[in-house]
Amino acid sequence: MKSQNITPAQPENENIIENKELNIWEALLPVIILVGMLFYNVKYAFGDDALSGSNQFILLLGAAVAAIVGFFNKVSYKQMMEEVARNVKSTTGALLILLMVGSLAGTWLISGIIPTMIYYGLQILNPTIFLAACVVICAIISIATGSSWTTSATVGIALIGIGDTLGISLGMTAGAVISGAYFGDKMSPLSDTTNLAPAMAGGELFSHIKYMTYTTVPTIIVTLLFFTIIGFTIDTTGAPQISEQLNAIDSAFNISPWLFIVPVLVIGLIIKKTPPLIALLAGTLLGGIAAIIAQPEVVIKIAESTELTFNSAYIGVMKAMTVNTAVETTNAQLNELFSSGGMSGMLGTIWLIVCAMVFGGVMDAIGALARISKALLSLFDSVFGLFASTVVSCLALNVTASDQYLAIVVPGRMYAKAFRDKGLAPENLSRTLEDSGTVTSVLVPWNTCGAYQSGVLGVPVADYAVYAVFNWLSPFVTLIFAAFKIKIKQLAQN
Repeated sequence: MKSQNITPAQPENENIIENKELNIWEALLPVIILVGMLFYNVKYAFGDDALSGSNQFILLLGAAVAAIVGFFNKVSYKQMMEEVARNVKSTTGALLILLMVGSLAGTWLISGIIPTMIYYGLQILNPTIFLAACVVICAIISIATGSSWTTSATVGIALIGIGDTLGISLGMTAGAVISGAYFGDKMSPLSDTTNLAPAMAGGELFSHIKYMTYTTVPTIIVTLLFFTIIGFTIDTTGAPQISEQLNAIDSAFNISPWLFIVPVLVIGLIIKKTPPLIALLAGTLLGGIAAIIAQPEVVIKIAESTELTFNSAYIGVMKAMTVNTAVETTNAQLNELFSSGGMSGMLGTIWLIVCAMVFGGVMDAIGALARISKALLSLFDSVFGLFASTVVSCLALNVTASDQYLAIVVPGRMYAKAFRDKGLAPENLSRTLEDSGTVTSVLVPWNTCGAYQSGVLGVPVADYAVYAVFNWLSPFVTLIFAAFKIKIKQLAQN
């Protein structure tokens, strides 16, 4: 019997709950109130800390508003809870994958796999192709770590300094750093947004990543060409100095190209269509074994032991899989990069998904999503119209709610049924959410991503926005694909 992939949801089997007594304004009321509360919470109250719990609670408040609307339209509490339970259950696969992703990131750190990627990536710098190299380096590191924020806050800062010594505009360098970092963030299975988008759309992680390549690869190629052309047209002076970073990595880890065997094996499993949980579990365990063999000193330190024994190896690897771990180097900028939260580091995203499922479940139960979906379908007769509406919604939420996660969560839940009603596979929606929600957040100065990147890199959003080619080009590419019906996957018919 052929094994099946665990998917976050099977929406094609989901009953659409309709409520004829509910009008469009009643259906939209919880959404409007939710967006308003999120906007205030992020912009005026908690800022970057909103994801630590307050945004999640506001999603529950939004669910409460939806429940009140439901009570006035004769929907029982029991029916709402049943739909919430069904929604939360549908994300079981996604939640397990997130936990496994956290554990894999931990073992890949202490084994030296991620540091080795960074070590060799830094050495491709060359003054003439410096900007294009920035894109490549940040893309590699972001894919390896799954975090555009961490990439910018560590290697990004170093590259800004290097570019400054070469006489290159800080805006150009920041734009290249952000372009590469967000490409990697989008394409990495370690990224929370990459996991979040298919969870909201009702798709599967690796299918989502594969489908994103159709729009993401052409966009990053255009970005690389842009920065390559700029590199040959500007004058540079001096030479990049990366010896300090290389020495710091070399002194903390045993760097070896043999460590690439582990990610190659995991990629091979993915290509062979191994279920995601199995591939990630294999990668985690192989990373743990590699850590014991290649980095015994690191494992001993994490285990707070004096020698490598079976017990200390077990403790060190288990800590890396489950809780916060860090490997210190002689370079302060690299120390933040060489840290991992393990499975515990994924709990914030898991919390967000669960709360979003509560909101979506209540909205389902009262018939609001079905009502909104019908309104959308009546407004947008074409496939392009639906894609364009999704893009505009994501952009609007990045501006109003000021957070990329909400720009994925809210449209994801609201448009899932509309895409299915059009006979479109969930990969279309999840890809559009990332192409327009994830990457454009950094272009809004008051968005958490824009404020963070600007503060970390020391470059105003207005200075780097035009050079963050990958970020502003992505929504246009996804709309071009929709307009010409390129790689628009249809929903499989049973």
